[in-house]
Order: sequence, then structure tokens, then C-alpha cells
Amino acid sequence: MAGTLYVVATPLGNLEDLSPRAAATLSRVTVVAAEDTRHTKPLLAHVGSHADLMSFHAHSNAGVLRRILHLLGSGKDVALVTDAGTPAVSDPGAALVAAARQRDIPVVTVPGPTAVAAALSVSGLGADRYLFLGFLPRKGAERRRLLETVAASEWTVVLFEAPLRTTELLEDLAAACGGERRAALARELTKVFEETRAGTLTELAGYYAAAPPRGEVTVVVAGTGKPARAEPPADPEARARTLLAQGMTRRDAADQLAAETGITRNTAYRLVNDL
Repeated sequence: MAGTLYVVATPLGNLEDLSPRAAATLSRVTVVAAEDTRHTKPLLAHVGSHADLMSFHAHSNAGVLRRILHLLGSGKDVALVTDAGTPAVSDPGAALVAAARQRDIPVVTVPGPTAVAAALSVSGLGADRYLFLGFLPRKGAERRRLLETVAASEWTVVLFEAPLRTTELLEDLAAACGGERRAALARELTKVFEETRAGTLTELAGYYAAAPPRGEVTVVVAGTGKPARAEPPADPEARARTLLAQGMTRRDAADQLAAETGITRNTAYRLVNDL
């Protein structure tokens, strides 16, 4: 019978935030797979756990993953933890969870602290619906595409960033979203020097350019408050031809074309009827 993989949330910084269930789980399992064993070892000592501690991080080779899966397959219970917060969320632990699921190994959550919810709750920005993008790529087309996603999002957006790259991120966000877009930056959540600062993207970029942040950073960006409108096709005539080729009547094709492109129905009808 296979063991169970427990996905255990650990404190962001304040040990008092560790739940009794998390402490009991860490004390009960055979193995703890940790992002950084040096960081997790004091936590295990704090709860009196004698579990074997092994490293599992973004640079672990396939052999480490196979070893953990073998332990689970042989009936050993394993706890997955990250340095702070909830594992497998913008975290290398996601690969282990996916691999366990593929092998029908039981996966159980032991929920608790998460920087996403913590930052949202103190940001003062809308949190009914939000988009979490984690860490953006450091450069390139994918970074530009995701910045455009932030700019167009009607929902609040949550991002993670390393302290040394925070000013660059804020400047890029200001360029993409407009400098007056509201945002909040939370750092060192639950720790002694916890700080949450709100303002416009321009204000935040200027402040942290002069006083670079320390510690883990979570950035929350206000949404537009209105749905993003799809860009019309570059060639409405080509789209109209495609709709007709799919078997639509001219009336239905015109209605669809108007809905997709934002052109008036009369214009769409004329375009379709001229084909």
C-alpha cells in the first residue's frame, strides 16, 4: 500500500503561525522533502520531529524525484515543505505533486500560510477575483506578454519578486499599466520588519529605487475594473470568409463578425454580402 504525500504549509516567518496539524504531520511522517534543508531543520527541531530530511528543489535531478516516489510507493509517508508558505504554488514542489498524482499516490493538503492571500488581505485592493502570476520571466517576449496581461486584467494581479529586481519590476509595470495604476508591495510578511506600502506604481517605483527592499516581496496590482476587450482580427474580411466556409449563413456570419471585432452590424452585413 502506498504512503501519503502531505503538502504542508509552513510559516512565512512567524513560528506561531504553524498549525497544530502541520506540527503533528511533520512529527509523524517518515521523510520531509524540503526546498532548503538548512531552513527546514530548525523547524523540525522546533516541533520535535525526527523525520529524515532530504532536499528537493528546482535544481534537483530526476533521481531525487524517483527516490521520493519510491519511498511513497513502498508505504512511507512524506511531507513536502517549502522555505515559507504553501508548497507547490509557484514552487518546485509542484513537480512532485504532479508525479504522485500520475501514480495514484494519495496527496493530502495541510493548509496554512500563503503569501498570496496574506498580501491580498492587507493590500486594500479588490480581492473578490484575482490573478496570480508568480515570478515573471526576467526578460524576453514572455515577460512582455505577461506585463501586457497585467495591464489588461480587470482583476487584481499578484506577483512575486526577488528584492534586487523589485524596482525593475515596478518600473516595467508602470510602463505597461500606466504610472497611476494603484498597487501595493508587501515584504517580510509576518516577520519583525514586515512592511506593506500602497500607492501608484510610479510612487512605489520611486520609493524603492531610493530604498531597495529586503526580504521576500509580493506585489499586488489593481485591475482595470472592466473586462478586457479582445483585439479585432487584423483582417475582418478573412475572418468573414472563414465563418462562411464553416457553413454559417450570411446573417449568422455577420452577427458573429460584429461580436468578435466590434464593428457595427451594418458594416459586418455589408462586408459579408460583398463576398
